[in-house]
Formats: sequence, structure tokens, C-alpha cells
Amino acid sequence: MKTIAIDFETANEQRGSACSVGLAWIEGDRVVRVEERLIRPRDMRFSSFNIAIHGIRPEDVEDAGEFSEVMDEFIDDFRGATMIAHNAAFDFSVWRACLDVHRQAYPELSYLCSVKMARKVWPHLGSHKLNVLADHLGLRFAHHNAAEDAAICAEAAIAIARSLRASHVRDVPAMIGMQAGRLFSGGYTPCTLRLK
Repeated sequence: MKTIAIDFETANEQRGSACSVGLAWIEGDRVVRVEERLIRPRDMRFSSFNIAIHGIRPEDVEDAGEFSEVMDEFIDDFRGATMIAHNAAFDFSVWRACLDVHRQAYPELSYLCSVKMARKVWPHLGSHKLNVLADHLGLRFAHHNAAEDAAICAEAAIAIARSLRASHVRDVPAMIGMQAGRLFSGGYTPCTLRLK
């Protein structure tokens, strides 16, 4: 069973405009691999707002592959994996929108939301943004770099599992009342968390 944290950056306000993806593989209780790939959005429209957030410009992605080409590199990793994203509703809507733009089928996988996990396990934190969690865990990173965001998401999930004395990140949902989200060929179900 593979567990992989994922983070997307987008070129503009359209969810189907991914311009970067970061991935961090978890084995046991550590991050063992981190990758980042730039993505050339189909319409190449970059908003100044998004550029100000992540610093990726059109010229940076001119020679990058399109979404389907980039993600196909990791297709075997995704198959049957448990994915984690920090604010999974956003990242998985980006993934679905990009697959829709490229008329590709959704992969079969389940996913967890590390924001929801952190809120449940560390309610005392004033915020559960990635930079706040990094500070809480004593980690430094370059925020809004997809690879670094994915790595911090993975580290936070590992720390959450450790704080619950769970043997693996995949065991956390059952301990906190979380229902994993799913992508599948016919669509998706969101990741949800019971409040009580």
C-alpha cells in the first residue's frame, strides 16, 4: 500500500490550470522520496495573483509536459494508493478538473485531508495552515513550492499518526472519525470528518 502526499499549484483561477505538482512518498514513519514537476497548462494563461503566490511564470513551463504527460509518469504509484493533500478539496478538484480538460479517466485511489486531520488532533493551534503546522513541528520550508508543500503535508500526517500512536498514517481516519475520499472511474466522493 503506497501513501503519497500531493500538492498542486495553478496558473490562474481555473482549477484545470495546474502548473506544478509536488509529491512526497511515505514509508513507515518517514518521507522517503520527494518529486516536483512543472506542468504546461493547456491555455498558458497565468494570472498575476497566482504568480505572486508561487512565482511560476509562463516561460518557466514552456518546455514542460502537459498535465497528462506529467502525471502518467506516476500512474503506477497512484494506482490503489492512499493520497494525502493539505486541503484535499482544493487539490483533488484541481486533479479532477485537469483530467476533465484532458479527457482522461480518474485513477482509482483514496485520499485524506491533512487539514481536517490536524484540526481534529491539534485543536489548540490557532490555525492549521501548512506554514503554521511546519512551525509547530519545527520544520522550515519554502511555502507554495509544490514539492515542499507536499513534503510538509506528509511530515504533518506522520506527526499526527505518531501523536495518536497509530502504526501508520492510513490508520488515522478510523481513529478520528474520518471517511477517506475516493477517486474512481465514475467520479469521486469527498473526504469527510464527523464533528463529534
